[in-house]
Amino acid sequence: MGGVMKPSAESAYDHEGRRKYLSRAEGRKFVQHATSLPKARALFCLTIYYTGCRISEALALRRQDVDPEAKTVLIRSLKKRAKREIRRLPIPVFLVDGLLSVAPPEADKSLWAFSRTTGWRIIKTVMKTAHIAGIHATAKGLRHGFGVRGAMMQIPLSLIQGWMGHADASTTAIYLAVKDEEERALIEKTW
Repeated sequence: MGGVMKPSAESAYDHEGRRKYLSRAEGRKFVQHATSLPKARALFCLTIYYTGCRISEALALRRQDVDPEAKTVLIRSLKKRAKREIRRLPIPVFLVDGLLSVAPPEADKSLWAFSRTTGWRIIKTVMKTAHIAGIHATAKGLRHGFGVRGAMMQIPLSLIQGWMGHADASTTAIYLAVKDEEERALIEKTW
């Protein structure tokens, strides 16, 4: 970021310059600690980590939303209920297999039988056990981390926008401004 921070309402940083997203190292710790949970809860956490979806979107997933042939998951954008928009995201094979293994036999039944509040508590518990603290130690921090990882890997903005379900590219563009790792590598050259 180098210099004065001027975060807008749409920023990967808060008004005090603190990150709202999980760093790569924090993301790895989150995944490691999430996998120690009971299988269904672990898969819930991993689904949010690997897709950048919202808690309510993860909770709305059903067996029929997991495509084992294409290795994708279909996420209904719950912020755009009137439009009935569906996002199609590639996910790791182990996650496809895991989701299908915990899915109820009924195709239209939710994969998880717990509430949004319980989902939030699960995420917070994993953050705590992974010793991740701060404003980014949330489900929203996982979502922002997904966007930042995409931007850091130079994935086209239009793809990240589609994966995250953003209506406006300017919302997704906040992740392009995150340069913490690159700036650190550059400044270390001056030390």
